[in-house]
Amino acid sequence: MERPNWAPGDIDLERPSVARVYDYWLGGAHNFAADRATAQSMLEKMPEIRTVVLNHRAFLRRAVRFLLARGVRQFLDLGSGIPTVGNVHEIAQAAHPDAGVVYVDIDPVAVAHSRSLLSGNDRVSVLQADVRDALGVLCSPEVTERLDFTRPVGVLMIALLHFVSDEEDPWGIIGRYRDHLAPGSYLALSHAGYDETDVESAASVEARRIYDRQVTRSTLRDREEITRLFDGFALVEPGVVRVPAWHPESPADVGEPDRRFPGFAAVGRVVRR
Repeated sequence: MERPNWAPGDIDLERPSVARVYDYWLGGAHNFAADRATAQSMLEKMPEIRTVVLNHRAFLRRAVRFLLARGVRQFLDLGSGIPTVGNVHEIAQAAHPDAGVVYVDIDPVAVAHSRSLLSGNDRVSVLQADVRDALGVLCSPEVTERLDFTRPVGVLMIALLHFVSDEEDPWGIIGRYRDHLAPGSYLALSHAGYDETDVESAASVEARRIYDRQVTRSTLRDREEITRLFDGFALVEPGVVRVPAWHPESPADVGEPDRRFPGFAAVGRVVRR
């Protein structure tokens, strides 16, 4: 397979990645044949996946605007993925040109393309790192030179933590970021999952098996488990809800009232015990 000029030379073009499969579902162009094959296989089993990822992306936009309205001017986007329309810096800087953003992702394509796209923006930094290494992220020059942790920061974890197993302790990971934040900071999070009363369709189960086998394993969590991720934060209204139901901007955002959207979203404000 011919390597595109935007693809770093040390990546395996035959192995699908989380960021590039997600990019394909969002309608992006920075993905390879292997990513598209996996994405299409899942779409054949569960066509609504594309709507699901678009809803997570819409939540990102609503959450950033919500935090801007509360005075936040700094954002740490963890697991940021490959830039597509409606990135954090576009939303934030359209309203406040001085807003600072750090994008963090482990995928080399996501990082390379982000750096290329943002090379002329002196208020944005891009870091290639594993977000599970909170200390490494927080102590990196990209973060320490861009963000002032004596002032409020908006930490974003959009469609991220379902790739962190219970054994990897997502609660502890969030806690290490939380303990670095000033009062008035926020965490905005979306996560795949179902409530205990939901019944996951056979097609959805098969789509997840394809993803787990070909890309990476995922861990679905219910509303109670996701609420625990906000330990040390005060949840803002309406709390942990289905992704489309968090501060919808139109009736179309919510969709059918009886539809059990396979994921939750919430925003929490740092509180000091």
